[in-house]
Amino acid sequence: MDSQQLNDILQRLAAGELDVAAAAKALSGLETADLGFAQIDHQRAVRCGFSEVVYGVSKSADQIAAIIRNFLEHASNVLVTRLDDTAATALAAEFPQAVHVPTAGLFAVFHHQPEKRHGRVAVLSAGTSDGAVADEASETLRFFGFEPRCISDVGVAGLHRLLARLDELADCQVIIAVAGMEGALPSVVGGLVRAPVIAVPTSIGYGTSYDGITALLAMLNSCASGVTVTNIDNGFGAACAAIRILNAI
Repeated sequence: MDSQQLNDILQRLAAGELDVAAAAKALSGLETADLGFAQIDHQRAVRCGFSEVVYGVSKSADQIAAIIRNFLEHASNVLVTRLDDTAATALAAEFPQAVHVPTAGLFAVFHHQPEKRHGRVAVLSAGTSDGAVADEASETLRFFGFEPRCISDVGVAGLHRLLARLDELADCQVIIAVAGMEGALPSVVGGLVRAPVIAVPTSIGYGTSYDGITALLAMLNSCASGVTVTNIDNGFGAACAAIRILNAI
């Protein structure tokens, strides 16, 4: 249940279209659902502005299917992250309406179309090799109703490519900058725009990139003040941070 559904129930109660018992029954979806192996938090969308998301790693396809069914029973959309292709194929047999984005490792099942949200957010990737992490960020934003501007291959090795898109970035309310190698892109962007910049280091790079640690440390030490940094390859976390910012505007 999201905030819009909660408001609808309360408005119908206030208008006399629902009695107290019917409203209480409708609001029962706010309770935590105990599946034995998982506790489903149906209150999160109301509290935080976006619903609980299922982390697909180390869960069986049967467990994920049970979680999806519970979300749908509570009239909620459900997003699964970091899902491998084998599990996605098994789940698609039960949920043919699902949307699977293999490059992002995302699997979404919709009970209803998400409400279109207003917010100017851009997702930048330094190189084509960073695309999977950028896709995780942009597709997570789309699941929650935002339409990001996706700008790829604008790393600092060809600075003119980034500068050519500067007008688009100046109009954004939040910018997610995804980069591997030496992780310089967020610092450059942070020095050019006034919007919050969320930096995402990726595990892309040669030996001394240390699977993204070099980019992570570079971003944490950015000389552009106020750049926020997520964990390595965490496009999903960057999208959630952007949503929190947009919800507060």
